[in-house]
Amino acid sequence: MSVKRGHIGRFAAAEDGTILVFWGVSLGVLLGIVAMSFDLGRTGITRTELQAFADNVALSAAGELDGGADALTRAAAAAALISDRQTFGAADPDLVGEADYTLTYYAELPASDASALSTPTTDPAKAAYVRATVSPTTVPATFGAAFAALTGVDHHDESATASAVAGFTLLACDVTPLMFCLPDASFKAKDNIGTMIRLRSGGSGAAWGPGDFGFLDPGKIQVDDSGACAGLTGVQLDACLIGAVSSITQCFNQRGVDIEPGQKVGIEDAIFNVRFDIYRSIMNGKRNNPDYAPAPNVIKGIVPNGGGACIGGTADVSPDTVALPRDDCFAAGTCTRYGDGGWSTGRTSYVNANYAGDDPYPAALTRYQYYLSEIAGAAGGDILSGLAETGLPSCSHAAPAGPDRRVIIVAGVDCAANEIKGAATGIPVKEFVKVFLTEPVGQDGSSPPQLDIWGEVIGSASNGGTGATGVGGIVRDVVQLYR
Repeated sequence: MSVKRGHIGRFAAAEDGTILVFWGVSLGVLLGIVAMSFDLGRTGITRTELQAFADNVALSAAGELDGGADALTRAAAAAALISDRQTFGAADPDLVGEADYTLTYYAELPASDASALSTPTTDPAKAAYVRATVSPTTVPATFGAAFAALTGVDHHDESATASAVAGFTLLACDVTPLMFCLPDASFKAKDNIGTMIRLRSGGSGAAWGPGDFGFLDPGKIQVDDSGACAGLTGVQLDACLIGAVSSITQCFNQRGVDIEPGQKVGIEDAIFNVRFDIYRSIMNGKRNNPDYAPAPNVIKGIVPNGGGACIGGTADVSPDTVALPRDDCFAAGTCTRYGDGGWSTGRTSYVNANYAGDDPYPAALTRYQYYLSEIAGAAGGDILSGLAETGLPSCSHAAPAGPDRRVIIVAGVDCAANEIKGAATGIPVKEFVKVFLTEPVGQDGSSPPQLDIWGEVIGSASNGGTGATGVGGIVRDVVQLYR
């Protein structure tokens, strides 16, 4: 008995091997943590992969939301081009096509990211945002299952999904604040390059028709506060916004602009015509101001009354030069506001008058191309020789602006669809159009002068393009993630 009590006592007092108990318990906990970390990591990786896919799908779809009638169709097609892969989800590892995501379009976003989206739309004209929601996939808890088999502890598979919200905005910055009514909803500048437009001032109280023009931003809130027009008011502000070289306006959103009628009798023609080296009326004191510099080619078919370098209150028709011609259909009476691009008869008259019948630039197909060719061909010297006009500015002593000084970027609006009858707010812009001014405004000999703007379509500005020297203007497609 004493021996047994001795052994038992020694055994009870012995501490050898007790660490094995703690080691065994700790190992179990450690293996559980390792198993959980592996499974959480796999789930996290899957969610990251799905989020990248959602982001790219949303951005691709949003890039097509330009308000066009087929915007949603194009958005869906663009989204379908995106492909990616996920690694650990139980679903097909290939991510591609509508089976892997859902697109929902919205007209607006709430002010707070914490607020739910609440303006779904299927109207392509209103759809400005899109949410891409990726189909959920199960991530098996592989290590958790093994650990559960050893310990009997329940385990749960994880579910992974992702969503993203992106939007499209087209901004036109530092552009002349003008708009005009498109001939129809299908008009695209790229399909009408070389076509002449006769822009007439839109009035109040009656529906505006194709070719009517007006002004953007009646409240003058889009004035660039660091540019040439900063601090100006009234007619001087109008003069700057229409006539200055650059740094004119902040950015106009294609989704909605504010407009007003275009009639500003007595100042409108004078403001536009500084581009042609004509400084009269309120623009007389700005002839040497570089902010109102003329274009480098100012052939216009009129000369100062009584001689001199500057055209004053009146002008004489040039005895031996003419301005770039209008489309032949205007003279024939077969078109009124929009031409057809045909100017072969007018071109012959232009070449006969200005170049004695010998066309120096036969490769120039449009009037704008001819104008640029004349500048390049002169190489800094006179454009025309031995005639009443040299083609170079003579009134202004400011250095001429770049060739695109005679180009304006104008907001094209579907006036019929929006029932415009004067001032209006929130009007969507179909396209920002580049228009080359072919002749001075209000100098066609009519009495009283008609405030018509004659110009040739030279392309679209709604493609992320930047205006060349002298015209300013930056039009940008802004596609970004919001959520």
